[in-house]
Amino acid sequence: MTARVRNRVGASPRELLAVVVGGLIGTTLRVLIDVAVVHDLDEFALSTLLVNTVGSFVLGLLVAALWPRVPGWVRVGLGPGILGSFTTFSALAVSIVALAQAGDIAGAVLSVVLSIGFGMLAAWLGLVLGSRLTQRQSPDMDEVRE
Repeated sequence: MTARVRNRVGASPRELLAVVVGGLIGTTLRVLIDVAVVHDLDEFALSTLLVNTVGSFVLGLLVAALWPRVPGWVRVGLGPGILGSFTTFSALAVSIVALAQAGDIAGAVLSVVLSIGFGMLAAWLGLVLGSRLTQRQSPDMDEVRE
């Protein structure tokens, strides 16, 4: 078993701590956005769209600009830690189901389309900007997976 495979099987204490601290930061930021952009359960969740779009952009930017240069514990602290707790698929899913159950099928479909579309566009823009800021080509998929 190579060292690279061994590192992927188990996380180091530093990596675990980075994810925990990052999770606290990301969750706090998420709650602040939810408090600032309030909506009822059966209304379009603008706060969820915002955090998922911003999170996609920031992750793309970080992958392109930082991932090759920073240690693994920084990557897991920023990626799964901060951005993983800041963005959320479960909130999106609940929002879509609540809209549909309230009879707002158009709102539910719009939420899916906007979330996926803006998320992909934001991630692409982040990758492009990060690559340009660091004067290098787009990252290889191996770099993105880490």
